[in-house]
Parts: sequence; C-alpha cells; structure tokens
Amino acid sequence: MSKKQEQVLCIDRETLPASWVTQRTVLPMNFSTFAATCAQANFSFVRRVIAEEDRQKKQIIPYILLQTADGGRTASYNRQGSEKRLHDLWSIGIGGHINPGDKTMEADSFENILTNGMQRELDEELIRRVSSDPIEFIGIISEDITPVGSVHLGAVFLIRTQQPEGYLPGDELHSFTWHATQTLSQLNLELWSELALELVNSLNPAL
Repeated sequence: MSKKQEQVLCIDRETLPASWVTQRTVLPMNFSTFAATCAQANFSFVRRVIAEEDRQKKQIIPYILLQTADGGRTASYNRQGSEKRLHDLWSIGIGGHINPGDKTMEADSFENILTNGMQRELDEELIRRVSSDPIEFIGIISEDITPVGSVHLGAVFLIRTQQPEGYLPGDELHSFTWHATQTLSQLNLELWSELALELVNSLNPAL
C-alpha cells in the first residue's frame, strides 16, 4: 500500500490530557491507564497523507526499545527508512504506524489494536528475536518541536534481554549496534530517542 493510501490510527489532540501533548513530554505510565485514556478519546483511522499535515491530530506510534537485561547496552540504528525527515539520525526505537489491519475484529479494543501493531512492527523490522523476552510498556513521549513530532505520540515499550545475540535486524535497521547506554548521548540521536532515553533512565536512575 502506498503512503497516500495508507490509513493510520489517530486521536484528536484536544481530547487527550494536556499533560500528554506539551512542547516536550516524557511521562512514565502504566499500560491500562494509557489504553483506557486513548479509548475514551475516540481514536480513528485517517489517511496518512492527511494526518501528516494535521497538527490537531496525534498519530499513535508504538516505539520499542531493546536493552540488555542490566540496562548497560541499548540497540540503536541509523535512520534510512521512508521518513526522509529523520535520515542520518540515530534511533533507539523500533516502531511505526498502527493500521486498520491491526484490528482483528470490528469491536477490537484500543489495547488489542496497539499490541497487535507493536508485535507486527517487531516482526517486520527484526528477522529474528527472542520470543520469550517480556515486553513492558513504560510510558509516553511527545514533542511539538519538530514537524515529525508535532503530529505523533509515542507509546514506549521496553524489551530487556539476556540474549542480545538473539536479535537479528532487518534491512531497514541500518548499522544496527548494541551501544553502551551511557554513551548514547554522543550519537546524533533523533529527538524521540532522546526523550525515550530520558524515560527509561527515569525508571533506572543508577544507569
């Protein structure tokens, strides 16, 4: 499906809590609170070409971080995908848009749709992963500083693994590397990765 035809899950900005859509948002949160709030805000699927230009809508994006179990290393890659505005920046988040195909039945809940989309993104971006590793929702990120960020809201998930060698990247994850978490700030990170790193570090301040 072309980008012009693609439909993506969106929520009207004005129906979301004001604390979620500040200039620079980093909010730890549990999944049930996030899902219930989004469901109440009445999400819908909108043509992506329209949503990308509508600052009154926030496209919900699962953004998945991979770390070693001790948090000492974090997977990162160089952006070279379809979003040209992010090219040559480094990212620590795997993710993408939620589409109508992630809804397995007409009455599917927001929680199920988001989970389905998150799992699909992992399957699309990774040739191999450790299926037994738990996936934890840790909070949300959002920013109105960049053109890309102003129309997206990140639902941040964290995978902690004892087997980093069990993750094999697909072609879209260029220069995939397990960097020392403490040195990630030396990379030219996309802003969302900076926010996500702040979020995960707030849960593990010793790292």
